[in-house]
Amino acid sequence: MARIDKSPRAPRRSSPGVTFADVSRLGRALPGVVESTSYGTPALKVDGKLLVRLKEDGETLVLRMDFVNRDLLLRAEPDLFFLTDHYLNYPSILLRLTRVTKPRLAELLEDAWRLVAPRRTREAPGKPSPRAKR
Repeated sequence: MARIDKSPRAPRRSSPGVTFADVSRLGRALPGVVESTSYGTPALKVDGKLLVRLKEDGETLVLRMDFVNRDLLLRAEPDLFFLTDHYLNYPSILLRLTRVTKPRLAELLEDAWRLVAPRRTREAPGKPSPRAKR
């Protein structure tokens, strides 16, 4: 019978797949991010601007992203990211929640936050940069 090593030295792997509750928890850790709605679905916004929203299927996240990074990610990871015709002209990418890990999601949310958050929020005195926590 195979033995599973549960000791602290065993490497932990993040299993893929998150819920919007995970998205919300990770996103609200960023300065100025609040829960909201967009097109009748749960969303996160910063200073009234959309950061992410859950699509109607409940399994896809609409994530704000610049066009250059979006094109790179679509080519590099088509199993994780995709587009529909509707989003071709919007600075957004579609993310499969069933395939993303929490650490990767945290990075993507922070990148979206940096794109959307106003300068005064990103550079608030006394608040460390989100990446400084790592």
